[in-house]
Amino acid sequence: MPRLRSILSLILILVATLLVSCSSPQATIPTTYTPEKIAQLQVLVEPVEEVRERMSELRDLIANRKWVDAGSLIHGPFGHLRQDMLNLSRSLLPKDREQATKLAKELFVHFERIDAAAKARNSEIAETQYREALRDFDAFLDLIPKAG
Repeated sequence: MPRLRSILSLILILVATLLVSCSSPQATIPTTYTPEKIAQLQVLVEPVEEVRERMSELRDLIANRKWVDAGSLIHGPFGHLRQDMLNLSRSLLPKDREQATKLAKELFVHFERIDAAAKARNSEIAETQYREALRDFDAFLDLIPKAG
């Protein structure tokens, strides 16, 4: 009988060890933004919103056919926008991340086309690309949750 208890105890220990070693906690992907995450996103969105506010400057430069100044604005003050938007995209939840990254990339295609139109002094293409850039920019910002 004592020998049977020892064998039974050994089997229980092995089974318990096996069960514990085979199980692992499952990481869950968050489906909503926490207040802390929203606060973090608000810090990241500030430089992006500042550039959005300056988009009217680009519109005016295109309308007044100030091509050199339009190119300077795109390459100068708007120069860090790509990095800021992609960093912000990476901080979003998976359900929003893909769309935000796509919109950011499309925005920069429009900026590149505006720059090319400015070099070619083509106001029609520049104005069309500006409107599309504005649409993509606003769609990107709409993906960012607002505080409060």
